Amino acid sequence: MQELNRHTDWELVELARSGEQRAFNALVIRHQKKVATTIIGMLGKTPEAEDVGQETFLRFYNALNNFRGDASVSTYLTKIAINLCLNELNRRKKRSFLSLFSLAPNRNQNEEPFELPLPDTSQKPDNFDNKDLIQIALQQLDPKFRSVVVLRLIEGYSTNETAQLLNLPLGTVLSRLARAQDKLKQLLQHLFN
Repeated sequence: MQELNRHTDWELVELARSGEQRAFNALVIRHQKKVATTIIGMLGKTPEAEDVGQETFLRFYNALNNFRGDASVSTYLTKIAINLCLNELNRRKKRSFLSLFSLAPNRNQNEEPFELPLPDTSQKPDNFDNKDLIQIALQQLDPKFRSVVVLRLIEGYSTNETAQLLNLPLGTVLSRLARAQDKLKQLLQHLFN
C-alpha cells in the first residue's frame, strides 16, 4: 500500500479501473476524512452519516469507468456526498412530517408547519464544547443553507466552486451564505447564552 501513496489520484483511478483493488483502497484512505467532514457537517454524527459515507465511495467505485477527471477526485466525491446527504435530509423531512402529522391528525391545513425546537443545552452545558454547539446550530439550518455553509466555510471551497458543486448561480450561493451566517449567529447566541 505504501508504494501506492506516491501515485496521483488520477493514476490510482486508472489502476483501480484495471482491477487493482488496493488502488481504490488508497483513494478511500486518501479522501475519507474530507468526505466524513462533509457528511457530518450535513447530517451530524448519526448512523445515517456512516451509511452515506459508505454509499459515497460505493457510488464512486461504480462510476470509475465514467469518471473523466473533469473535476478532482476530491470534488467529485464531495458532490456525491452532498447529493446523498440532501437525499437523506429529504427522507428525514418526510419521516418527521409523517410523525408530526400523526401526532396532530386534526391539524388545520392552513396552519404554519411545526417548527422543531432547539435542543435544550441548559441542563448540562459542560457536556457540550464549542464544536458540539456549532454542530447543533448547523443541524438547525435548512439543508439548502447548510450545504452552502459546509462547502464554503467548513470544506473551504471557493464561492465559485460551491456554486458549481451545487449547480446554483453564484448570486444564489452568496445570498444563501449570507442568510445562513445570520441564522447561525442567532442560533449560536441562543446556544451560548
